[in-house]
Amino acid sequence: MAEAHDPEGARALYREGFQHFAAGRPAEAVACYQRALAADPELAIAWNGLSMALGRMGDLDAAIEAGRKLIALEPGEPLNHTNLSILYQSRGMVPEAEEEKAIAMQLEMKSKRDV
Repeated sequence: MAEAHDPEGARALYREGFQHFAAGRPAEAVACYQRALAADPELAIAWNGLSMALGRMGDLDAAIEAGRKLIALEPGEPLNHTNLSILYQSRGMVPEAEEEKAIAMQLEMKSKRDV
C-alpha cells in the first residue's frame, strides 16, 4: 500500500485503478484512484480516472468535484474541460456545460495556433 507523499506508489495504484476501470469494475477503480490520490494529491491523471469512474457509477456530483480538481491542476488541457462539460451536461447543468465546452474550444484553437 502506498504511503503519503509516495508519487511512485501513487502511479502504481493509478495503473491498478485503470485496469479495474477498463475491465468494467468502476467501484474497484475508484478505490485505487482514491488511494493513489492519498499518496500523491497532485497526480492529475488519477483525478481524471476518479472523475470518469465516479461518472460511470452515476455519482455525478463527486465526478464533477474530481473534474474540477483536475482542472485546478491542469487548467490548460482542453480534454479536461471537455470531460467536465460532459459531466455537467449529464447533471443537467447546461450553462456550466456550455462554458466548459467554450473553454475547451478556446484552448484547442490556441494550441493549433501555437504549433
